[in-house]
Amino acid sequence: QVQLVESGGGLVQPGGSLRLSCAASGSFFSINDMGWYRQNSGKERDLVAIISNGGSTNYVESVKGRFTISRDNAKNTVYLQMNSLEPEDTAVYYCNAAVTYSVLGPRYVRWGQGTQVTVSS
Repeated sequence: QVQLVESGGGLVQPGGSLRLSCAASGSFFSINDMGWYRQNSGKERDLVAIISNGGSTNYVESVKGRFTISRDNAKNTVYLQMNSLEPEDTAVYYCNAAVTYSVLGPRYVRWGQGTQVTVSS
């Protein structure tokens, strides 16, 4: 099984920056796409950004130009650099990863436990 552990959340003022990290550990064959999602109480969990194992990225329109997703495949870690944060970015941020356990095996999506990001003055 794979475990995803997020870190880096916290309280920041509007216009500030935070960097989230998510490290995968455990036994697996490969990690494919990795992504960041966010969720507020009573709302659905929404995609923020996603990155393939080759480095291709996609972002939700509201964070383009402010957030940057990256990954270190050697460390099985994905990052989310968040700049120019706005109160609307306040949410619990979750990372996920599409994991395979064998060469031709199916992909399984695994989630981290979430980290709170609060943007407030």
